[in-house]
Amino acid sequence: MKVERISEHIWSIRSWTLIPVHVWAVADEEGVTLVDAGMPFMAKGIENVVDQLGAGPLRRILLTHGHSDHTGSVKALVERRSIPVYAHRTEIPYMEGQLPYPRRKKAEKNVTPGLAQALGENEHGQLMTVAGLRPYLTPGHSPGHVVYFHEEDQVLLAGDLFTSKKGKLHRPMPMFTADMGEAIQSSAIVRELAPRRLEVCHGGPVMNAVEQLDAYMEKTARAYSVDLRTS
Repeated sequence: MKVERISEHIWSIRSWTLIPVHVWAVADEEGVTLVDAGMPFMAKGIENVVDQLGAGPLRRILLTHGHSDHTGSVKALVERRSIPVYAHRTEIPYMEGQLPYPRRKKAEKNVTPGLAQALGENEHGQLMTVAGLRPYLTPGHSPGHVVYFHEEDQVLLAGDLFTSKKGKLHRPMPMFTADMGEAIQSSAIVRELAPRRLEVCHGGPVMNAVEQLDAYMEKTARAYSVDLRTS
C-alpha cells in the first residue's frame, strides 16, 4: 500500500489489483473519515494507516457508490471498529442486492442489508456536509454515485465519475458504467466546483480538471454517440 498526503486534511491510500485502487482518509477535529473502502484485502492496511496518522479514530465510511471494488473492506472495518457507513439513498438498494445494477443480469450483495445509512439531506433535498466533505449526486456510473468535495482543501474525491491517464480526465470504465450519457452530464460538476485537485479511484490526480472538461465531454460524447444538447 502506498500512502500520500495530498492536502492539509486528506491522505490517498493506494493499492493494486490489475489497476490502481484508491481510497481516502480525511481528518477533521473528530477523527478520520474514510471515503470508499476498496477491496477486501485492503482492510488491515487501511486500519494501520489510520492508526499511524495520529489524527484520531476512524469515525465513519462514506461511499461514492456500491460497486465491489469500493465496498470490499466495509464488512471487516465495521466489525472491528463499529463505525457507520453512508451512501446515497438511491444507491443502497443496488449495493444491498435488492435491485440489479443497470446493465447487469444479476443483483450483487456488496453490503449487508441494513448496514449502510442514507447520506443526510436538508429540507431542500441537498446533501449535507460530513467531516468537511460536501457530497454531490453524480449519477451515471451507477444510479446513486456521489462525489465528495473538501471545500477547505479544494479537493474533489470523484470516485468513478472519471478514470485518469497521465493527469488527463478519462471516461469511467464502460463495462461497469450504467449510463455513459448520464455520467458525461454529471461530469459538469467539475465546472461548478473548480477543484484545485481531482482524485479518482482508478488513476492518478488531475490538477487542471476545469480546463480539460469541455474537451473531455465532447470527446466522450462523440465516442458514445451522446447528444449533450438533449441528454
